[in-house]
Amino acid sequence: MSLIPKKGTVYVVDDDEAVRDSLQWLLEGKDYRVKCYDSAESFLSRYDPREVACLIADIRMEGMSGLDLQDKLLERKSPLPIVFITGHGDVPMAVQTMKKGAVDFIEKPFKEEELLSLVERMLDQARGAFATQQEAASRDALLSRLTTREAQVLERIVAGRLNKQIADDLGISIKTVEAHRANIMEKLNANTVADLLKIALGATAKAG
Repeated sequence: MSLIPKKGTVYVVDDDEAVRDSLQWLLEGKDYRVKCYDSAESFLSRYDPREVACLIADIRMEGMSGLDLQDKLLERKSPLPIVFITGHGDVPMAVQTMKKGAVDFIEKPFKEEELLSLVERMLDQARGAFATQQEAASRDALLSRLTTREAQVLERIVAGRLNKQIADDLGISIKTVEAHRANIMEKLNANTVADLLKIALGATAKAG
């Protein structure tokens, strides 16, 4: 059974209660889970990065602005997709948010269909990020089973070193290298060297 919920969570961050209420009514009517916050600060104190979610935030708020909130999320390396609500004069600011990775911005008053379409697009993106995180966690769990020596052998297998070269590198016998290779294959549930490379290189790509 998939761990990814069909509908994700939509965070709404706006200091205007009427906007929060109308968005909550609209989104809950479409079966989304909605969590509303009256400030960027209160949202950040409760945000759970493990949720499949997206964020609708006003660009101008008392205290921390939408731009500041985006910067804080970027500092945390958050994968959360964001769409900003803007007033007419805020469009240049909104363009700036998109350069930093926001999915889009919508001007007030906005069309419901436009917003719902954006929310679905953002949640698709969030589900993809969630699946990638799950795969990475799975790889990390497998790799954590290796001993330090096995990890050293694996690193050299990935670099294309032959058993004899690995033995010379590590000052061990070829038979010991072969034994380590067999253990690595078993611990990583790999049937072929190609499987082994996919697991190891997937983890390396994530680290990079």
